[in-house]
Amino acid sequence: MNERELYRQKMEAQLNEWKADLDKLKAKASGADADARLKLKGKVREIETELEKGKSKLRKLSEAGEDSWDSVKEDLSSSWDSLKSAFGEVSHVFDEKDE
Repeated sequence: MNERELYRQKMEAQLNEWKADLDKLKAKASGADADARLKLKGKVREIETELEKGKSKLRKLSEAGEDSWDSVKEDLSSSWDSLKSAFGEVSHVFDEKDE
């Protein structure tokens, strides 16, 4: 298996992990107080949007030719950074609740 395919598989696994994390977040949010639910509602939508963008960029990565692969990889990496940030922001909502 080449480096490109291994990278694609790694990113696909991460995307699937984030989907599972989002499902856990939704379950946790349903038991949160009203203020936390309001804060989380927008963040959940943001994460869902970023996940869809990530899926799209992952497809582009699979379809990219050798000449455009590096560019698509950088674009995908940027999406992953956005997702990490969004999940980090969500964890702060629960941290604030615990204070």
